Amino acid sequence: MTEAIALDPIFETDFVKEMARQMRALDTYGTYQGWSVEKILDPYILTKERKAEIPLIGDPDDETISRVKAFYNAIAVLIEKECKLLAVPLVHLTHEGFGRALITVGKLVAVDRTLRDVHRFGFASLSKMKDEADKILSIAIERIGEHPAVAGL
Repeated sequence: MTEAIALDPIFETDFVKEMARQMRALDTYGTYQGWSVEKILDPYILTKERKAEIPLIGDPDDETISRVKAFYNAIAVLIEKECKLLAVPLVHLTHEGFGRALITVGKLVAVDRTLRDVHRFGFASLSKMKDEADKILSIAIERIGEHPAVAGL
């Protein structure tokens, strides 16, 4: 465990733990073996310098698309944990990086996000990523609470 992880309580949150699990699940060649959570989640962090290196117009590569899917998969797992109902994520993107992320619970669309410029997908910090996920999660939980009959189908 690195010193940063030992000091920062964000690494103990369900979301960050789930993000690390999702990223490890995508690692078919064992590249992340022995890596810290901080290093595994580092590609999600786009500082101003990193963002400046990415062109304004571009097509997302497979790794970036996998990171987007892992982000919404993690949110779906947290919805399942909270509601005890199956949450199914779907990320549909064009080759240009435009599309939608949906998470359905039963027949209810609990999350519906428009995705643009996916080749620049990232967050200013790990806490900003967690804040965004928490916001999406709370909206989804609220929708499920408002329409439990549809979510239960």
